[in-house]
Amino acid sequence: MISGILASPGIAFGKALLLETETILIKKTNIDPINIEYEINQLSQAKVKSIKQLKNIQKTSKKIFSKTEADIFSGHIMILEDIELEKEIITLIKTQYQTAAFAIEYIISKQIKKIQQIKNTYMQNRAVDIRDIGNRWLRNLLNLKTIDLKNIKEKVILIAHDLTPSQTAQINFQYIQGFITNVGGETAHTSIMARSLEIPAIVGTGNITTKITSGDFIILDGINNKIFINPDEHIIHTFKIRKKTYLNQKNKLKKFISLPAITIDNRKIEISANVSNIQDIINAKKYGAESIGLYRTEFLFMERTNLPSEEEQFHEYKKAAIIMQHKPVIIRTMDIGGDKEIPYMNFPKEENPFLGWRAIRISLAKKDILITQLLAILRASHFGKLRILFPMIISIEEIHELKHEIQKAKYILHQKKIPFDKDIKIGIMIETPSSAIIAHSLIKEVDFFSIGTNDLTQYTLAVDRRNDLISHLYNPMSPSILKLIKNVINASHEEGKWTGMCGEFAGNEKATILLLGMGLNEFSMNASFIPKIKKIIRTTTFKKAQELANMVLKQNTHKNIMQLLNSYIL
Repeated sequence: MISGILASPGIAFGKALLLETETILIKKTNIDPINIEYEINQLSQAKVKSIKQLKNIQKTSKKIFSKTEADIFSGHIMILEDIELEKEIITLIKTQYQTAAFAIEYIISKQIKKIQQIKNTYMQNRAVDIRDIGNRWLRNLLNLKTIDLKNIKEKVILIAHDLTPSQTAQINFQYIQGFITNVGGETAHTSIMARSLEIPAIVGTGNITTKITSGDFIILDGINNKIFINPDEHIIHTFKIRKKTYLNQKNKLKKFISLPAITIDNRKIEISANVSNIQDIINAKKYGAESIGLYRTEFLFMERTNLPSEEEQFHEYKKAAIIMQHKPVIIRTMDIGGDKEIPYMNFPKEENPFLGWRAIRISLAKKDILITQLLAILRASHFGKLRILFPMIISIEEIHELKHEIQKAKYILHQKKIPFDKDIKIGIMIETPSSAIIAHSLIKEVDFFSIGTNDLTQYTLAVDRRNDLISHLYNPMSPSILKLIKNVINASHEEGKWTGMCGEFAGNEKATILLLGMGLNEFSMNASFIPKIKKIIRTTTFKKAQELANMVLKQNTHKNIMQLLNSYIL
């Protein structure tokens, strides 16, 4: 049994098709100076051919995927059309007398190495895109046949070292039951495409291609993140029943998409979605999100070579406001640092980046970036119900400084006679023990709280959940975490304000009734969890949820808490 990174939920079983990709070996060979122009001409022709292919792939992908996924190829085309990249390759041909093939391979590899040095899953996933572009250019230069997945004509589970976006876009999804790869992450473009099409996928397994051969029977359990190779008849039968149950439940949950989250005794809860781009917002509405509880703006900053302008940000936030049709959209200011580095910002080397220069600390140190973002958000607030959320707050002093910057941005817009929401709501993320402890003081300065349980758990328990040696200690159901959450909720309610939650815990169905009983006002989660959470809320009473919460908060061990949650009958 093997596991990896769960990229797209679901259950699939069937024959494996191992996609074996040949390695292109390029030797370093000096050319005669008289052949330089020939090599440059070949380089240019291969580039034109590659761009034409990508435009065709983009055209095809628009019929299958959403606009956001299809636009991945606009980015690929932009990289190929980058004059600076071509100049770098041509310089190597001219000065080092190298073949065009070697020059492409060398420069592309150099760029990939630079990206991979950044200890950031998101950026490392972008290295896959660069490799995809480089390979296409090389294959066209060398007149090698490009791998074509359109010819798959039987139902299979695709197994590969990696699936590039251009390969994924050409797959005949009528026959692909699911896919598994050695590498990749949740934010890789291929994973995004899988979720868009609701195809089960597990990525980042490490070495799945060495353990499976074409024809093996595979069970891909995209619910529990497990892969079974040639299981016995009993396991196959079990998973056929599980898949049927999963699809039946999924179908039954559809009716909750359009319903509000109201308990039997009439307690209304706001169910929101965590998003990273405009397509996520469209998907969130499809799953029944009543608002956007967390718009992660850092992704506007990450997949590029320079800072986004005020105008670029304004158009994105404006789109979000218009799509949500005056329903709340909570926009979190740039939350980078930790595991999210940006190459062009020259981050300092830190012993522990998660305890270092990140999130609001960067924004307050680089106020020109902060003001640009605030201006864009305020301008977009004229078109909908936007709210501002500041991450990683630990003190009242930080809030005072941030409010001062908001006043500055408002003054600039007022002077320019640009309309904006003068009463825009301001919130802070509670994701450190310090902010949770002084929540009663902090709430007097802001309009709402949003609890980030991922970091709150990590910092409170002093556990790095990515460290295999201690990841079992990472537990948001710990008595200490639950008591902090309750303290934060109580603090907001005492001031007549509200608390939401945008960490992964908000989408945990085992925690739903507990959090409801603790008084949480808003649950924000991955959009696909929304129907299930709505169902749980609509089939219980707030009174019973409060009884459960009161009992749980008296427990001193995780074991006792779980026993209560598992045995409690509503």
